[in-house]
Amino acid sequence: MNLRMIFTALGPIDLRNIRRDSLLPWMVAMPLAFAVLLRWGVPALTENLLAQNNFDLRPYYPVISAYFIVGMPALVLATLIGFLLLDEKDDATMTALQVTPLSLNTYVAYRVAVPALLTIVLMFLMFPVVNLEVLSWGAILLIGIASAATAPMFALYLAALAQNKVQGFALVKLSGFVTLLPVLAFFVEPGWDLLFGVIPTYWPMKVYWTLSAGEAGAGLYALVGVVYQSLVAGVFIRRFYQMLHR
Repeated sequence: MNLRMIFTALGPIDLRNIRRDSLLPWMVAMPLAFAVLLRWGVPALTENLLAQNNFDLRPYYPVISAYFIVGMPALVLATLIGFLLLDEKDDATMTALQVTPLSLNTYVAYRVAVPALLTIVLMFLMFPVVNLEVLSWGAILLIGIASAATAPMFALYLAALAQNKVQGFALVKLSGFVTLLPVLAFFVEPGWDLLFGVIPTYWPMKVYWTLSAGEAGAGLYALVGVVYQSLVAGVFIRRFYQMLHR
């Protein structure tokens, strides 16, 4: 079976499973809800701070966008898919796949492709909705590709290290701050900010800041980020397969 057939067959089932869960639909809507809030809230806050405290928030718009647009959507979507993988592991769905025409590798590829593709779609929706700065469609696509690599990595991280959703929530809380910590790199001197590169989620933000500032090197940073996050995802997928075959 190819991925197109898998999307057609499993997509409607996933949508039903998400609708039945009390939490997952909210997770799907969260990034766009934040985008709407930011569109109206940030300009109002900027005017208020400027009038009352003579503080201009506009130079820090890239920090806000890096957190809410570049970083958060991929992690939210990855958490959703990670929880679906945990449910399927508990229900022995992965074991049942071994006697079907659908291979485990293809199924996992479908699972991680979904949040990656949705992350790119969200980039094209959220940047225009938030409207804090104007970026070209090509720039948004490059940011989306760099950020999309985060989704499979984080989804596999949850599936590989958590035994159930309770542990999954604990891992999300534990790692949520660390994965979004690279926003602090914005305040670090150029060059030294690369030290944050050990955290995989730094690279999509670096791509965004480079494009936002009109500087060169965004394509290289995107390539490094995709390769690095793919290697980390490879570690987690091996761990995930080991758990399935115990």
